Amino acid sequence: MLTDAQCRNATCPPDKKRARLTDGEGLYLEVSPAGSKRWFWKTYQDGKEGRMALGSYPKMGVKEARMARSAAKAKKADGVNPVQARKLEKLKNTRISGDTFKAIALEWYAKQVPQWSDHHAKRVKAQLEKDLFPWIGERPIASIHALELLEALKRIEARGALETADRTLTVAKQVWDYWLPTADVQQRNITEGLKARLTPYSGKNFAAILDPKRMGELMRAIHAYQGGAIVRTALRLTPYLYQRPGNMRMMEWVELDLDAALWTIPSQKMKRTKEEKAKGQPHVVPLPTQAVQLLRDLHPLTGHGQYVFPGERSHDRPISDNTVRSALYSLGFGNEQKPHGFRASARTMLVDELNMDWQVIEANLAHSVKDANGTSYNRTKYLAQRFQMIQTWADYLDKLARGADVIAFKTA
Repeated sequence: MLTDAQCRNATCPPDKKRARLTDGEGLYLEVSPAGSKRWFWKTYQDGKEGRMALGSYPKMGVKEARMARSAAKAKKADGVNPVQARKLEKLKNTRISGDTFKAIALEWYAKQVPQWSDHHAKRVKAQLEKDLFPWIGERPIASIHALELLEALKRIEARGALETADRTLTVAKQVWDYWLPTADVQQRNITEGLKARLTPYSGKNFAAILDPKRMGELMRAIHAYQGGAIVRTALRLTPYLYQRPGNMRMMEWVELDLDAALWTIPSQKMKRTKEEKAKGQPHVVPLPTQAVQLLRDLHPLTGHGQYVFPGERSHDRPISDNTVRSALYSLGFGNEQKPHGFRASARTMLVDELNMDWQVIEANLAHSVKDANGTSYNRTKYLAQRFQMIQTWADYLDKLARGADVIAFKTA
């Protein structure tokens, strides 16, 4: 058994890599040529010798080293590998301070944000900072009760933001899913079942006219719109092309090939993740003859600039996202038809009234559809069929605007 004096006076000969002074029951003090001294406990696992570091001398004296050895032996007797237990403890100590909800949520956010669009990342960050952090942010996540989270969600509902409450619950669920695999305690995801305690929210549907007769009335109103040429053209093109309003208003002349009747929207402008934006293919939109003519007529007015539909105050920026919506309200259709709703109108009537192939429709909507092999199809695969479909759709809208088929009689 070692004494404190022996440990204090122990040295390592200069011709050796280290010297070991044995105490007992596998405990020994290792001395380096430089003079550092460390306690180790000899272990055996599957017939192989190993060792467990216990601490440095003189910070850990003989008595403390023996106590540490005894504690390690007790763990081993209980079936716990003390070396692995020590490693786990170190890993736990490296985690961010306190394991508060805010700390875990920000760690989760940092992992996800490279894959998100800037818009989505900004919205999630706002939900955390405005609706969750003020109420549960500083609480240890392991101690948060489901009722506390529900109370935070109810505050969102109280201001009438049902969609935000639903989205915030989804964010909270993802944070708990991220934390639970490394939690110190066995705990369920407290977000489970909370959706049933919120006011039902089934998702946001943009107002859309699905009745052909009413669509004809809208098209007649659009044709009679007396606004400026830029807004008038944007308004007339919206139902013909039924692309996302953001893509429509940010259309650039360089993206158009009017001779080929094609509009090529860069991947970076599409509703995709950052990775998909960087690596994805552009979305190619065929143009019906009506759209080509409208764009040719507008070109002398705005063709010298970047945007097809520049704003009134600055031609370096496109029209606002309220421009077409406001025009629809001025025509008396704002509550029935939103700009984004033309996508639903086209999707429904192309199937119900014109019996078009749903896969061709989805391709033109830039919706990702899985093929038989589980991979997303090439969005240009149905380009020929889409040319035919988009022309049929534009002709159908014009027919609805006329109210009936016009029959040309031969003249004498």
